[in-house]
Amino acid sequence: MKFGKVEDPGSVDFTLPPDHPQTKEVLNKEKASSFENVRIGCAKWNRQDLKNFYPRGTKDELTYYATQFNAIELNASFYRIFPDSQFETWYGKASDDFQFSPKVPRIISHIKRLNDTETLVDDVVANMLPLKEKLGCCFLQMPDNFMPKWIERLEPFFKHWPKEIPLAVELRHTDWHNDETVAKELNDLLLKYNLSSVIVDSAGRRDLLHMRLTNSTAFIRYNGANHPSDYARLDDWLERIGEWHEQGLKQLYFYVHQNLEEASPLLSAYFIEKFNKKFGTSIVIPKTLPPKK
Repeated sequence: MKFGKVEDPGSVDFTLPPDHPQTKEVLNKEKASSFENVRIGCAKWNRQDLKNFYPRGTKDELTYYATQFNAIELNASFYRIFPDSQFETWYGKASDDFQFSPKVPRIISHIKRLNDTETLVDDVVANMLPLKEKLGCCFLQMPDNFMPKWIERLEPFFKHWPKEIPLAVELRHTDWHNDETVAKELNDLLLKYNLSSVIVDSAGRRDLLHMRLTNSTAFIRYNGANHPSDYARLDDWLERIGEWHEQGLKQLYFYVHQNLEEASPLLSAYFIEKFNKKFGTSIVIPKTLPPKK
């Protein structure tokens, strides 16, 4: 995961910024007393990326991964439009309490850049339906150079996306969140269509920590830096999620990335173990455990 990579992570101020006032307002409307859905996982299940995670002799990586985690950020769906048969196969390999978060294919987001994508969206959604109850929150990630001047492309896409399938949106150009006028216009659209706003925690892109929730689902993409500070950053996230939980957070999708992905299971296991202790949950802790702190 090279996005947001820096040469010296130790020089970065990783302090989480304060919440936008809207976050408390949105969560207080929900008045949730407990989490309805918590998903914590990695971005890939590929053996080469997750080196030393799979026991020797593992024949099917997804089947094993799904015994260790309860979710996957399905980046594979970004690179091609898979047929429904492939999603049906993945459904059969995953355990009962497992969810996939498919990434909207790049032909929609990066090639056509949301122009005339209705038919493509229909095909993508239809192909994903075999995941049934294992279909979690999908996410749309726009390229870095997709600027606010193209904001008029967002609403037709949001309007066409089926309301029954939750969607989170990641807009990477810095002006989407740093320009107050643009940020408000974007926020109003997300509120209107009940879409989540992806929060990205990356060493080199602190501007994407907008901390502005638009509904009761937090979709967080945590990009570690393969640095000792990664664990302290996760501790800070536990505290912030605890505050959101008290205010009414219902659903959490927390996906761990690394510049070198082999460390992702270690960070995830650390986070899950502490999450269980803090919130009284019983999420399976991957067998690859982190060093004791």
